[in-house]
Amino acid sequence: MYKADSKLVILFGFETKFGGGKTTGFCLIYDHMEAVLKFEPKYRLVRHGHTEKKETSRKAMKEAKNKGKKIRGTGASIAKHKAKRAAGDD
Repeated sequence: MYKADSKLVILFGFETKFGGGKTTGFCLIYDHMEAVLKFEPKYRLVRHGHTEKKETSRKAMKEAKNKGKKIRGTGASIAKHKAKRAAGDD
């Protein structure tokens, strides 16, 4: 239907109709790879193999979240950022 590079076509949101035989979904076709990397969510980029998933342990993510919750006010976002970076380094 369209003449586009398969790396620039993002398919998602498929649902099968009752009884099978028909499936519907969504498709986004981008002009260039920079647009894909700019507009697509990270999880879809990982699904399509454009980026690698950052592996962090569940415990490290929870510790970062709880550390950020303990700080109030404007310093909370800075503390959350530092906690995330610390969790990623482990």
